[in-house]
Amino acid sequence: MISYLPRYVFNFIFFTLIQVLVLNNIQLSGFVNPYLYVLFILTLPFETPGWLLLLLGFSSGMVVDVFSNTPGMHASATVFMSYLRPYALRLFAPRDEYQPGTIPTMGYYGFGWFFRYALVLVFSHHLFLFFIEVFSLTHFFSTLVRVLSSTALTILLVLISQLFSQGKKTREGNRGRY
Repeated sequence: MISYLPRYVFNFIFFTLIQVLVLNNIQLSGFVNPYLYVLFILTLPFETPGWLLLLLGFSSGMVVDVFSNTPGMHASATVFMSYLRPYALRLFAPRDEYQPGTIPTMGYYGFGWFFRYALVLVFSHHLFLFFIEVFSLTHFFSTLVRVLSSTALTILLVLISQLFSQGKKTREGNRGRY
């Protein structure tokens, strides 16, 4: 876990800066808001303890809240996503379980696995975030359109970032690298 520390400190800072300086300023007709900072939680090591996962989710969400002037909304949505992450990992676990020394990325487990894993967690994050922002069911369908469109753009950005950051890795060839 200690060997991951510099990488994840960099990821935390990088994804947070990209989110607050660039992506928070992108709103397409008020319905599409990309949230790439969730990639930090998605790519944490499998061995991350639950308490640390929740703490990191809260921290990353709270930092985005501070810069977005949305008190507690991102923090609560990211904690919710962090809470669901172990269940999603169990749901999509490969038959031979997760290999030691690997991390949940497209480079290790393939496009299909990562797409399903990320889609479930990003959708749950966005669903929680946008419904807590509206805090009403009177605009249910417009909020649902916002959730779906934002999820689609966020997933696209997550997949593109995975293509650029991971390169070609296989489960067997890179076990001890990260």
